[in-house]
Amino acid sequence: MCVINEAEEFNATTLIVVVVLFLVPIKWLPHHDLNNGWGDDDGPWGSPFSSPYPHPAWPDSQGISYGELQDVLLGTPDEAKAKEWSQYYTSGPHLAGKNLTQALWTRERWQGFGVSDSSIVTYDAYINYHQDHRLALLETKSGTHEESTTEKEYTIKYECKMEEDVLDKDPTTGLETRVPTFHGYSASGDVTAQYVYVNFGTYWDYDDLVKANITLEGKIAIAKYGRGFRGLKVKRAQQLGMVGVIIYSDPQEDGEITEQNSYKAYPEGPARNPSSVQRGSVQFIDVAPGDPTTVGYPSKPGVPRQDPGSIIPSIPSVPISYQDALPILQSLNGHGPSARDFNEYWQGGGLGYKNVSYNIGPSPSSLKLNLVNKQEYIITPMWDVIGIINGTMSDEVVILGNHRDAWIAGGAADPNSGSVALNEVIRSFGLALEKGWKPLRTIVFASWDGEEAALIGSTEWVEEYLPWLSSAAVAYLNVDVACIGPEYVAAASPLLNKVIYKATGLVQSPNQTIPGQTVRDLWSGRIKTMGSGSDFTAFQDFAGIPSMDQRFSRAANSPVYHYHSNYDSFHWMDKFGDKDWQYHTAAAKVWALIAASLVESPIILFNATDYAKSLSSYVEAAREKARKSETSTSMLYQTAFHKLESAVERLHKATVRFDQQASLLEEQVENGRIPWWKWWQKVRLYIEVKKVNNGYKHLERQFLHADGLDGRTWFKHVVFAPGRWTGYAGATFPGLVEAIEDKNDTAIKKWSNIIEARINAATVLLEH
Repeated sequence: MCVINEAEEFNATTLIVVVVLFLVPIKWLPHHDLNNGWGDDDGPWGSPFSSPYPHPAWPDSQGISYGELQDVLLGTPDEAKAKEWSQYYTSGPHLAGKNLTQALWTRERWQGFGVSDSSIVTYDAYINYHQDHRLALLETKSGTHEESTTEKEYTIKYECKMEEDVLDKDPTTGLETRVPTFHGYSASGDVTAQYVYVNFGTYWDYDDLVKANITLEGKIAIAKYGRGFRGLKVKRAQQLGMVGVIIYSDPQEDGEITEQNSYKAYPEGPARNPSSVQRGSVQFIDVAPGDPTTVGYPSKPGVPRQDPGSIIPSIPSVPISYQDALPILQSLNGHGPSARDFNEYWQGGGLGYKNVSYNIGPSPSSLKLNLVNKQEYIITPMWDVIGIINGTMSDEVVILGNHRDAWIAGGAADPNSGSVALNEVIRSFGLALEKGWKPLRTIVFASWDGEEAALIGSTEWVEEYLPWLSSAAVAYLNVDVACIGPEYVAAASPLLNKVIYKATGLVQSPNQTIPGQTVRDLWSGRIKTMGSGSDFTAFQDFAGIPSMDQRFSRAANSPVYHYHSNYDSFHWMDKFGDKDWQYHTAAAKVWALIAASLVESPIILFNATDYAKSLSSYVEAAREKARKSETSTSMLYQTAFHKLESAVERLHKATVRFDQQASLLEEQVENGRIPWWKWWQKVRLYIEVKKVNNGYKHLERQFLHADGLDGRTWFKHVVFAPGRWTGYAGATFPGLVEAIEDKNDTAIKKWSNIIEARINAATVLLEH
């Protein structure tokens, strides 16, 4: 018989009460389900022993330390591997929708690197492929009426080759399967007409011609590549009644590295090969990227299709080399005004030493161009490769992407230097997994298809997974071209400035002038605004996900990069672009470290104050544009800018407080090791961290306007969009700036109100 005295009974009762008091709070705390992410998926009836934070080692990295992870990411990318991956990707054609073999190979490589959850996601996209083309300079036969329109009444003064030279030293240039020269989404057509030189074919170039009373309607335009997206050169020509467009690459864009300056042409030297041709899309990306028949929703089998007429051209266009452009331009000598008669933007053509005077024309009625363009339009699959490393938090996701498709058999720089870097990033993370690492946040890797045509693979994927991305995405990190030279370039949402500076300061530069110099040491530190032209567009401008793009670009003395040409080849990269393959690995290291910082840092490494400061500069830039307007002193302008400045100032104060709170929490996380028996303090800390992270994660989304921009409603971001007439270059406060350009008072009032409301929404988010 057991006898319990009163003291023992009291102690037992006390112990029970203590245990209950210890367990009950855990029972009712929000907990982290390691499979389903943060939240109360199981309601209050989940296990009382569920972890209230992501993993037991939190805030430290799980499996290996963060320092060890960094060592793996810095030590793994390998030049020999980079060269091996490049040789594979550039060995044959891989046009959009015609690269399934590469998609399968990429998936297999990723699985072999340790990303077992790698799969192919397919979209059915409307796209064109080349069938035939011709460009001929025709001259009226003697005795024939100059207004004749039948070809038999003309002699052929020059027949353009319309293809690039086969080079013995560059094997892929002679492939039987090499890709013809053509424009994506160009219209089929057969037109014969006089022609006009339109400089770079910018909106402002055409405007100069209209003001000079140059007849454009019914004519063919010949334009230089550069200073804007090629599709907008065609768009403006079409709007002005022109019947076709020819675009060529002028050595003017090559800087000092030209044959005129005694540099030998590729493959003997670093200058442009005269026969090089820049292929590319002419879709109107200022209106919307992606499949032009499914704007705003994914192009899955059986979906309704829209008329693409407002997004793709109705007049034919073709790309040519400057070798083919020479006889056409020379034949304009003496006809019409000279480029010298126009403003500074018309000066500097690089073919003057080839007897080109850059006369505008039009060509005489006895001299015409016959432009033939035949394209096959079909609906065909695009193949995205998606790899996932699940973190312990499924509701916070970092995405890395590069496109795989190219306009040519090569693509050693665009896009496959980025593909090479992505493979090395994934291989590095795979080795970390082998060492026992488990990421805090989930990582998604993407090899997009169809970027070259219209950013198809990424746009359709974002449109399909928009609800999940809006809830979970922390950032999208893009690399299109990883390297074509030694100068580091970055464009990003201001939220990402901090993490870019941190990562570039940890990677040794391949271009050191002093031992130990990092990429950051040799970089100006300027981070550009986001525009369009690559796969970040849907993430940043449509979904409101903070995005970045990075590359190593040309310096003034770098070899000429043959963009979208057969000469963007493995041979060019190995001999001129990145001879030691060190910029490939440097790009991979920076990319991996940016990702790791965002994935592993307990508090997301964003800086909201940088965003507010940037908004202030964007308001000032819009005000400066308004100052140049005839009505810039009106009460409407003054009221609009006063409201915006006040809203930005309120946001700035909120961001300073928010970043300070994040900094204090970061200090507590890093320096304050909480004893296990004070578990509730650790839980409280984690809840505060989670609250701050939610603020950072959703800040960019506050700048989305559901109705989109005027005339291009797919673009939802009120701060960033591609320029209406630039395409590639980013515009800030596009709705307001376009209203100012149009002198539309109603739109100015509308957009100043919309922007103010979105800035105020961001302030409210950070204050609560």
